[in-house]
Amino acid sequence: MRTDDLRGGTNRTGIPLSAFAMPDGLAMRYDLPHISLRETVSGYATYAARNRAEMINWFLPAPPMICVLVDAGPVSITLRQHRFNVGKVSLYGPTSRAFKATTNGGIQVGVGLTALGWIRLVPLSSSAFHNRVLPLGAVMSDALSDRLLNSLVALADERELAATLDAILTPLFADEHPYDDIVRRFTGLMLVDGVIEIADAADRLGLPSATLRRIATYAFGMPPKLLLRRARFLRSFIGLLSSGEMQTYDRIDSSYHDASHFLRDANDFLGTTPRRLMAQGTTFMTASLVARAAALGAPAHALHARTP
Repeated sequence: MRTDDLRGGTNRTGIPLSAFAMPDGLAMRYDLPHISLRETVSGYATYAARNRAEMINWFLPAPPMICVLVDAGPVSITLRQHRFNVGKVSLYGPTSRAFKATTNGGIQVGVGLTALGWIRLVPLSSSAFHNRVLPLGAVMSDALSDRLLNSLVALADERELAATLDAILTPLFADEHPYDDIVRRFTGLMLVDGVIEIADAADRLGLPSATLRRIATYAFGMPPKLLLRRARFLRSFIGLLSSGEMQTYDRIDSSYHDASHFLRDANDFLGTTPRRLMAQGTTFMTASLVARAAALGAPAHALHARTP
């Protein structure tokens, strides 16, 4: 797969190419995984830049992702005060802060993992990888990293990307996990307006608060309160972006007391105000909110319940 050949789009039928519009020299595509994977893999995201000059892009906090670099220059991720040099095949752990990507052209293919996907794929607590980026080989086998990279490098047609990844990943998620049902139900609950307290969430799930805290930390990488706050903030922030009304706050979640409450969360999850973040490098982030919603059903990985 060559950078110059990537045009963008999706394997989901009926989606106009205008949903993937990018400036000249850039391309983006979002592909649905096979139906058997849609609880464990949220989707496949492919970003490409033909220009080899350094480019800065900010991205929103998200669940884990496997990232494969194809025909790409050096990539680094800055998250809070830490800088990670990204290898050819990397694992991005769950994040609770927006992060800066410094790239130098080429293609990046991301495999979004749901919490259900994490517990079936990785026999370790997701919390150990919170706000970290590391080689996939440090967690999974080098053979998996090699197969992902070699298969994508050899790909002649971007329209075969999803099928290629499906074939590699499907056997890895076959075994069910004892936490599957709780993880499914909490994933859906995080998207409900007004749900923000652990006691309320635990009661709705029929669980002791301590059990919910233990399972959420293991499967999602963070305590449930932080996850609920992250989802609440992202729903509200993306709602403001979509409306084009960054000056008003009438679309924010009902559990926010006022605008200052929302802006405190913005500082926690973005490290700045929404308007200041959007004034920085957000070309891919802004376009992805439209493209991802069209192809996968939700504008952001952290707001993903189940792929259509």
